[in-house]
Amino acid sequence: MKYLANDDPKLAELVNKEENRLETTLNLIAAENHSPQSILEIMGSVFNTKTIEGYPGNRFHSGCIQVDKVENLAIKRGKALFKAEHINVQPHSGTSANLAVYFSVLKIGAPILSMSLPHGGHLSHGHPASITSKCFDFSHYKVNPETQRIDYDQVRQMAHYLKPKMIVAGASSYPRLIDYEKMSQIAREVSAFFLVDMAHLAGLVAAKLIPSPVTHADFVTFTCYKTMMGGRGGVILCKDIFKKKIDKAVFPGCQGTSAVNMMAAKALIFKLAKEEKFIWVQKKTLENAKTMARALMEKGYTIISGGTDNHQVLIDLNSKGISGKSAELSLEAVGIILNRNVIPQDDNTPGKVSGIRLGSSAVSARGMGEAQMQKIIELMDMALMNQTKIGIINQVKDQVLELCREFPVNGAVSIMKNQ
Repeated sequence: MKYLANDDPKLAELVNKEENRLETTLNLIAAENHSPQSILEIMGSVFNTKTIEGYPGNRFHSGCIQVDKVENLAIKRGKALFKAEHINVQPHSGTSANLAVYFSVLKIGAPILSMSLPHGGHLSHGHPASITSKCFDFSHYKVNPETQRIDYDQVRQMAHYLKPKMIVAGASSYPRLIDYEKMSQIAREVSAFFLVDMAHLAGLVAAKLIPSPVTHADFVTFTCYKTMMGGRGGVILCKDIFKKKIDKAVFPGCQGTSAVNMMAAKALIFKLAKEEKFIWVQKKTLENAKTMARALMEKGYTIISGGTDNHQVLIDLNSKGISGKSAELSLEAVGIILNRNVIPQDDNTPGKVSGIRLGSSAVSARGMGEAQMQKIIELMDMALMNQTKIGIINQVKDQVLELCREFPVNGAVSIMKNQ
């Protein structure tokens, strides 16, 4: 970054500090990952400068010869990777993708049934703080209070009673697999459209390690920077019969010019996702999440749903007498980065956050395995149980740093280079 260092030394300094932060901390945020260096290169390429509106072959600006090829490449690779009938790679984000799906087939105020946020859903699934709730009439299903898994009988009962125009499956903090076939059947019973938001799971689906929702859903949305290991931005998959509606809802319906550099990054990660190196990381991601869940339970932590089927582990801290915010701050202080998270038990106490959410993607991308996961949980427990003991906290800091040095990020994903 020699040009940045010359033009803005302060910003260059912040970039260097962020690189150092990544190298010297353990990233357990489930919505983050480490991308291959090639992804960072294409995002910073000249494609960042091109203005486009419309779709390949039908743009509202000239000079689109190369960017048409970029978008077509992303389309071709994405359709092949996910075996989709149609794909739109223009959405700026996952929320933008969800909005486009809603507006493609629904009228303002239409009823939608989706997952409650404290029970695992996402803001863009109709949370009161989201614009989605101001445009559509959302109702929310919850997990079973005993199993902490989706209660499909409840979903069916609510669907038949509410008669929603769309049912949404998918979550931001649900550690179990979703029965897409059963959800699709419920949607058909009430003549509702079926949308799956697999933002967190796309990399695992691409690697064919967990079931794909594509054959069961009318629409599937996802982002490329979580388990997918790519750049920012959203993607929509859909049946061919919805192709024109989706494309029109994205542009000009929900957004104007699209980021060509982000579409190029999508094309790149769709290619890398077919390689054994990528699949290896995804396998490690699943294995490491299960290892962390087991290690936490052995230390007496309460794990939501009793385990995990994906990259996430959700911890109920009530039994430890620690709040989610306190745990997040205490762990960040020793170099373990994660986020506080609402859990089903917080449903009736707005503002209370009793959990933390762990993700195994980024540490798996660094090449870590079972032994390192057990070590991480040991260090987490030491930090949480000894928050006021400076000597122990310093020991934890040193061991976190030692682990980071043993498995460096180095501005690229080591596993993507070496496996």
